[in-house]
Amino acid sequence: MAILLAGIVALNVAVLRLNVQLDKLNVERTQLRSEKQAMAAQLSLAAASPRIQSLARREGLVQADPTQTTYVRIRPGSR
Repeated sequence: MAILLAGIVALNVAVLRLNVQLDKLNVERTQLRSEKQAMAAQLSLAAASPRIQSLARREGLVQADPTQTTYVRIRPGSR
């Protein structure tokens, strides 16, 4: 009977350890998701068109004149 009880206690301790480890991993996952969302927001801001246009103007770049733009069309399979 004592061996059976010792086995049950050992099993409960193992389950408790696994639950603690699972809780830690859940906290880490939540933090990583939060960091990922923050990085996605930063990327979105960095790629915003007005910001890029402003940076280009500061560098002395100007928008291309649409009347001076030439497009080259390549037919599929002509490579």
